[in-house]
Amino acid sequence: MSEAVLLVGTKKGLWIGRSDEAREDWEWSEPQFLMEGVYGTCVDTRGDAPRLFVGGTSEHWGPGVYRSDDMGHTWTETQGAAVRFPEELGSSVERVWQIQPGGPDEPGVLYAGVEPSALFRSEDRGESFRLIRSLWDHPHREHWTPGFGGQAIHSVLPDPSDPGHVTVAMSTGGVYRTYDRGQSWSPANSGIRVKFMPDPYPEYGQCVHKIAAHPSNPGRMFAQNHHGVYRSDDGGDQWDSIADGLPADFGFPIVVHPNKPDTVFVFPLTADGERIPPRGEARVWRSDDAGASWTPSSAGLPDHFYAVVLRDAFSADNAETAGLYLGARDGSVYVSTDDGETWRQIASHLPDVLSVRAAVV
Repeated sequence: MSEAVLLVGTKKGLWIGRSDEAREDWEWSEPQFLMEGVYGTCVDTRGDAPRLFVGGTSEHWGPGVYRSDDMGHTWTETQGAAVRFPEELGSSVERVWQIQPGGPDEPGVLYAGVEPSALFRSEDRGESFRLIRSLWDHPHREHWTPGFGGQAIHSVLPDPSDPGHVTVAMSTGGVYRTYDRGQSWSPANSGIRVKFMPDPYPEYGQCVHKIAAHPSNPGRMFAQNHHGVYRSDDGGDQWDSIADGLPADFGFPIVVHPNKPDTVFVFPLTADGERIPPRGEARVWRSDDAGASWTPSSAGLPDHFYAVVLRDAFSADNAETAGLYLGARDGSVYVSTDDGETWRQIASHLPDVLSVRAAVV
């Protein structure tokens, strides 16, 4: 029998939800990693058995990467501080923002995006990591500056059809990509507007909040920017706005439906000064035509809602009938199993939700 597992990373620990394939009724674990900020979570379904990952940050001990081979009942910490810079760099990892499996042809590969902006790669499925120096040493680094939420690589998109091609996004800095297994990196931000800079279309320096792509069409990417929602149909050579029809062009997450490459979801916010849903109404906006038009979804979501949904707090599972999961900074978690038409609240009163990841295994 299949089991659904949902990792909810919060500002003060991890909660694990478990359900059956219907994903109607959920049982919740006791909190784990209490007093650690869990910014990165991952369910790696490759291999013979699923492996769960958590990137936790202790205010006392610093960041760590943890893995579980028994669906979160026990955890093993990756030794050697997991992700750390060589001493000669004179820098320290502040937190792990993203843990992302590599492609299907590289079952041992795992990436970790961290703050300050750096990318680590594991070739033993998360048991050890090494820094990708070419990106750390990039000549643009001195121009990458912290945004309101820090300066980190928060999105990692390996191309499932080409192991040498990986795209990352950072705030601030923008989108960068490699085609040679990380030996070199180039910016891919043409068309993404920077509202707060003298040159509104610079080569780099964009505050991209999240990027996403469907594995069957990795050349089509979507981006939620600090002001702006975009699509690229050529792997990032050119980005075009798809914000028309949305009530606001600001937000943090963007999610591609796992079974429908042209279906994409966003959670708009009024910005910059307010950062709440327009009119205080929680709405998920869905496009079924790759951003040409948008439709709001509200059934089961609250009005009088003033919380933010962060960049990794909205995700989908891998089920044939996909589940969508939404967590907010007021500690609430919602699920939809009908492509976002209706939503049900499955958790409340948690600490600030920072990340959600789910799978049916």
